[in-house]
Amino acid sequence: MDGVGSFGAGRTGSTLDPISFAKQPQTVLRVLSWIFSLVVFASIVNEGYVNLGSERLHCVFHKNADACNYGVFVGLVGLLACSFFFLLDYKFSSISSVKDRKKAVMVEIGFSGFWTFLYFVSFCFLANQWSRTTPDELPLNQGADAARAAIAFSFFSIISWAGLTVRAVQKYLLGTDMTLFTTEHMDGGAPTQPYPSNSPGGGTADTTETYQSPPFTENNAAPTYQVPIY
Repeated sequence: MDGVGSFGAGRTGSTLDPISFAKQPQTVLRVLSWIFSLVVFASIVNEGYVNLGSERLHCVFHKNADACNYGVFVGLVGLLACSFFFLLDYKFSSISSVKDRKKAVMVEIGFSGFWTFLYFVSFCFLANQWSRTTPDELPLNQGADAARAAIAFSFFSIISWAGLTVRAVQKYLLGTDMTLFTTEHMDGGAPTQPYPSNSPGGGTADTTETYQSPPFTENNAAPTYQVPIY
């Protein structure tokens, strides 16, 4: 796996190709989760409340305001979380510390797994309340399409968030390639290179070698001039 660093990301400081990043399964699942959360949130906010001849708005899910509030909450937070983790995925290879990378992956596992569960609750809760809704509670079938869309995309969100959880677990199990990181990298510092050894076996060089004078020192000495005696 040439060029692969800790937790499935590239080496620290490596250049990230936007096209390759967009084609990654995790990126595709992230975008799908963002779209599904947007549909759940927008469907309930725009058409999830109806006016039954009064100024008071009622939730289309059996007039249960908790059902609409729960769907809005799960959709909105899921939408914001997808945006945050998308940026984290894009900047992940620039994180130099292995410990910080591990923390980021663990946060992603916990949140993705928890939001998968919340969307499962959302699907069951909304579907149950919708099955109890009578035609008298929705004159002219108002908000029916929005209610069905919120239920359907809550189910789709279970699949997409479960896929993100699996991808995050795989990234965590991939662990770290310790041959690419020194102790200083573990703490986020720059690595220090040891001095190369001069001995053939890689051991400690003998520093008590005898001193040798430079070559041609004696031969290049200036000749002595003798004054002639008359």
